[in-house]
Amino acid sequence: MGEIVGAGLLAHVPTIVLPRETRLELNEGKEITLVTGLEQLREDVFERDDYDTVVVLDSHWATTVEFVVTAQGRRAGLFTSEELPRGMCRMPYDFPGDPELARNIASFADRHGTWITAIDDEYLPVYYATINLWKFLGEGLPDKRWVTIGVCQTGDMEDHLRLGRALADGIAATPGRRVLLIASGALSHTFWPLRELRDHESSDPAHIFTPEAREADSERIAWFKEGRHDKVLDTMDEFWKYRPEARFFHYLMMAGALGEQACVARARQYGEYENSIGTGQVHLWFDRPADGWTGTGLPAPRTPHSRI
Repeated sequence: MGEIVGAGLLAHVPTIVLPRETRLELNEGKEITLVTGLEQLREDVFERDDYDTVVVLDSHWATTVEFVVTAQGRRAGLFTSEELPRGMCRMPYDFPGDPELARNIASFADRHGTWITAIDDEYLPVYYATINLWKFLGEGLPDKRWVTIGVCQTGDMEDHLRLGRALADGIAATPGRRVLLIASGALSHTFWPLRELRDHESSDPAHIFTPEAREADSERIAWFKEGRHDKVLDTMDEFWKYRPEARFFHYLMMAGALGEQACVARARQYGEYENSIGTGQVHLWFDRPADGWTGTGLPAPRTPHSRI
């Protein structure tokens, strides 16, 4: 039986893969702590031998009529971002996938009333919400498998929770698998307009688009540190006012896999809460509690749904 052994809500902003001298220039001579935070997270978690597969819930990959999980045996190539090709250009990547796990996740779609397809097309695009984090957390660890699942732009909160439930069941159905989940994306996510944004490139949270967005982010960070996933989920209508990246679907998929409102895992923060041209960015890591993600010592409860 497979299991989820750790999970994180992690930032993937382009600045983290820029040359150090460029990062310092953009950030008033100081290093961006999103970089040092990932370096420490790698040392603390990703260099350990107690996991074999990483599943990235990628806020940049938006599908339309179904959820898609990558099922290639290996993914390798050069990545150039269509969004920021000057800063993310011909970045090499090479990592094994996990076709067995991908197929098992897809097999639970019907049970949870959703649509999931495992795709092994070697030409399937890859996005920097996956690649940037792999560069910090996976590169140089050739035996660790990486799988990506995109958000679905026609889905809502319930759809993404259902995906998470299927994800957890697929992991449980894969013998011996020990998995880390990464919800790759931001908190509040409103950019400064083009003619203004170069005045707001510092990582100082004073540059978050509005004080209200900064306060909403800080409130949720505090709840995560308290293990109050129920509060985060129960106030999504309020948080959507501040336009979290991908409607926070990356986190909702992770929450669905960890027990939703019943999840009691407390976050530890790596680096500071930082600005990226108006958006709120943070690295939060959740170790699995000794008595399980829901504090019961049992797997998170799963609610099957009929496909409609």
